[in-house]
Amino acid sequence: MNGPSVVASQAVEESRKPEPAPAPRTGSGSVAVVLARIPLAVRMLVYGTTFLSFVLILLPWLAHRAGLALLPWRMEIGAARAVGWVLFAACLAAYAWCSVVLTRRGRGAYVEFDPPREFVAVGPYGWCRNPLAASLLGGLLGLAMAFSSLGILLLFLVAIPLAHAQVVLLEEPLLKQRFGQPYLDYLARVPRWIPRPPRRTP
Repeated sequence: MNGPSVVASQAVEESRKPEPAPAPRTGSGSVAVVLARIPLAVRMLVYGTTFLSFVLILLPWLAHRAGLALLPWRMEIGAARAVGWVLFAACLAAYAWCSVVLTRRGRGAYVEFDPPREFVAVGPYGWCRNPLAASLLGGLLGLAMAFSSLGILLLFLVAIPLAHAQVVLLEEPLLKQRFGQPYLDYLARVPRWIPRPPRRTP
């Protein structure tokens, strides 16, 4: 009988087959492990600096240059320029305030791969549900006024529907899933865009 020898030969053949390579670690879990090693304040500083440099420096500069190329004239109003710089500075301060609140209260950032761990409804988030996006839009408007720039003004007008779509279609559904009923109650009492003083609970 050759039963045992056949079984033994099959076992030898199985042992010779190369083992499959382990799958690479991907996904939010591995990203979270890496990010957890970096202090939150440092992460927020990197995110904020990178994002602001892109949204409030690079894009406006490109839009301004494009606007000058298409319409090489501009109407400068001294008062409007001054108001624009004040608005821009105020929006930068609001952006910094939002970042500090998210760091201290939310224990997280404002990017999807590194989101806040706690639900935040205080500070600027008690006045408006999207103060970060609102401050960026206000900053673009301030730059358009400060530089009397048609290109930056057009960028501001294009950014409004894009920001609204991002909030309604992506951000709000994710926050509903993540925080549940507290976020639904928050939706009912805090406006999406136009700031309003927080309501006092009796």
